[in-house]
Amino acid sequence: MEVVRMKKIFLALLLVICISSPLYAAQSTIVDVDGKACMGDDKSRKQTEQAAMADAKRRAAEFTLTYLKSETQVKHFELEKDLLSAYSNAQVKIIQQLESSWYKDPSAGDCYKTKLKAEVIPDEKAMKSAAKDNADDLNAPLRVSLWTDKGEYKKGDKIKVYLKGNKPFYASVLYKDVKGAVLQLLPNPYRADNYFNGGVVYELPSGNDRYELEISPPFGEENIVVYASTSPVGELDLAAAGSVYQVKTKDAGEKTRAVNIKAKTDGKGAGAAEFYEGKAAVKTRN
Repeated sequence: MEVVRMKKIFLALLLVICISSPLYAAQSTIVDVDGKACMGDDKSRKQTEQAAMADAKRRAAEFTLTYLKSETQVKHFELEKDLLSAYSNAQVKIIQQLESSWYKDPSAGDCYKTKLKAEVIPDEKAMKSAAKDNADDLNAPLRVSLWTDKGEYKKGDKIKVYLKGNKPFYASVLYKDVKGAVLQLLPNPYRADNYFNGGVVYELPSGNDRYELEISPPFGEENIVVYASTSPVGELDLAAAGSVYQVKTKDAGEKTRAVNIKAKTDGKGAGAAEFYEGKAAVKTRN
């Protein structure tokens, strides 16, 4: 059993890990979407490309609203109202440009089309309202809770971390120490499966894990981070580090958002992936 040296942890709110940024701001929806535009007589090629990108972002926002109405099956009127309000005022961030090309349209002439992976980020205030009393609602957007076995640790203590989602999800769990080094706790070389059922409490380490989380210096503020999605999360650039992995990717948040979105089973176009990022501020001391 390998010991992963970690630090003393303080948690608040009945052992639920405190999120350094608001919980509701960590929830979003990721979609693969197409956009197109034609030059006509009034646009340059660059302006046409920008118009196609804008068209794709508009479609992403519209598709997400449709997804929320049809796929999440929200029954509670106030919750549905808050969610639709949050996504009606959403921001759209481009994660990846998957495809792009110019083509000739018989009637419109030179046109440009693109396919984007985009993150639709809901309004923070409205999501805060929607999150009230709905943490375990299967029909609400994905939400993952984190907590530990106790609220305070001394040097040499071993930490147990727990996570629970309101619906089935995939996740990567990272630990960032005071010096900025990042380890991936899950998946790891001995526990490759990162799929979790909803409503079930999972423990880290457990099962096939071959590490222990032991408190040790240097001390300071550190973080445990979970990146979770209803579709498989994007893979990080990793290096072997015993029973866990060292994360070499500079921006893990962006890379994990490159989720593998599954096509809808009814054949009516692409689906969507709900995404959740939770970050636990961890204080350590001697």
